[in-house]
Amino acid sequence: MPVHASIEPLEWESHFFGIESGILRFDPQARPLEKALLDSWPRVQAKIATGRSDQLDALQQLGFQLVEGELDFCVPVGPGQGEAPATVQAVAEDIAHLRERAAGVFTQSRFRAPWYGAQDSGRFYAQWIENAVRGTFDHCCLILPGEPGELRGFVTLRQLNNQDARVGLLAGKGCGGELMQAASHWCAGRGLTRLYIATQISNSAAIRRYIRSGGEVIGSAYWLYR
Repeated sequence: MPVHASIEPLEWESHFFGIESGILRFDPQARPLEKALLDSWPRVQAKIATGRSDQLDALQQLGFQLVEGELDFCVPVGPGQGEAPATVQAVAEDIAHLRERAAGVFTQSRFRAPWYGAQDSGRFYAQWIENAVRGTFDHCCLILPGEPGELRGFVTLRQLNNQDARVGLLAGKGCGGELMQAASHWCAGRGLTRLYIATQISNSAAIRRYIRSGGEVIGSAYWLYR
């Protein structure tokens, strides 16, 4: 079947990775994609619902390769969240430490080799967490302090509208429950009622944690690259 879509430039990613990149925007009114157009882009991404096997087959015929699957969760937020964990909001002085932690944790994302350089995934998420501390894209980064000069974990958050927020990054060995609780308290304090968070289908530990935190799977998707 033909794939009706346009290609939207990903300007920030193109600059950051040094690879001119675009993403498919599916539209039944768009012209069918042709290989000549796709060949003019060094990298094209596509995100499709896992139930769209027709799109998956068609994209693979155009040369796209499956990169990873993703699950999206929604956690309801309301009164009675329990005691808030002892988190603090990260400040500029925390950035160097946070960048180092993020670069070491997020090494197997969809920005990994062979589609990107060996260090690119860690570099991307190090920049993400710095941006969150500065309030760019995500609005804040909460950290769980540990011993002096250390931190146990972190979570970044972005308010989407007057009801919803989304977790950007979350990491911390053995403290995922506390971080989710901290994120829920952050939402409740702003009168928000829903918290969204996504993870790789292969990340069984994160999936279990989000379910234990009250999350419900609301969607699943595949990422493909050409």
